[in-house]
Amino acid sequence: MLLREVGYARPGSLGEAIELLAADDGARALAGGQTLINVMKARAGSPDALIDLAGIEELKGIELRADGTLEIGAMATYTELVESSEARARPIIGEVCAQIADVQVRNRGTIGGNLCTSDPTNHLPPLMAALGAQMTIAGAGGERTVPASEFFLGVYMTAVGVGEVLTKITVPAGRSDGFAAVTLGVEGTCIASAAASVNGGVTIALGCVDAVPVVLHPGSVDEDAVREAVRDANLDPPSDVHAPSSYRKHLAEVLAVRAVNQARS
Repeated sequence: MLLREVGYARPGSLGEAIELLAADDGARALAGGQTLINVMKARAGSPDALIDLAGIEELKGIELRADGTLEIGAMATYTELVESSEARARPIIGEVCAQIADVQVRNRGTIGGNLCTSDPTNHLPPLMAALGAQMTIAGAGGERTVPASEFFLGVYMTAVGVGEVLTKITVPAGRSDGFAAVTLGVEGTCIASAAASVNGGVTIALGCVDAVPVVLHPGSVDEDAVREAVRDANLDPPSDVHAPSSYRKHLAEVLAVRAVNQARS
């Protein structure tokens, strides 16, 4: 389906992008466009204007600090994260990005766009929640930082407000991480997913079982402890054409164990 007429701007700086977004409540930031353009084609959303972030250099790049902290620009693509030597400091990120969709989508899709979509079936929201990532958001009033566990507010809803832009994702040092998912086909979205980190503690984030990632902190990496933590969360996943609630609940437990076991190894 063809797009309806829509305004378009390609700012050259972050400040200009924030100004354009703040000036029009109907304006939306365009990152890789792998979700937003399809939403517009389906008439499920109809922004008045698209503010294309592709020309803003300060939103790009992947930097590894001396302490092992990884700073990822919101406009970094999945392919860049797969191929980046800096991103290999936290190898699970590239491993998961390599599982997303197909080559064309990975070349265009961005980490910031994926996170700001806040789609429960996406791979990256539970992963960032498990890794303890920090999201930097910029607006007319300056910058603020939000932990990933508080960034996702609901389906298609995040802490990024009107006139604001997600600028970077900061991931602390660590290497003992895991991710497991059951997807719609080899390159499809998730039916259920789980990410785990055992760097100095145990953190699990479950995807597709609620509107936002469900973060758990089992007392140990022992399988019984992991299963008990998932059961104690009293999950009530949605049912749809792909899976009933009971199956998603079962998958959450199985995938949490797999993710933790991968992190341990």
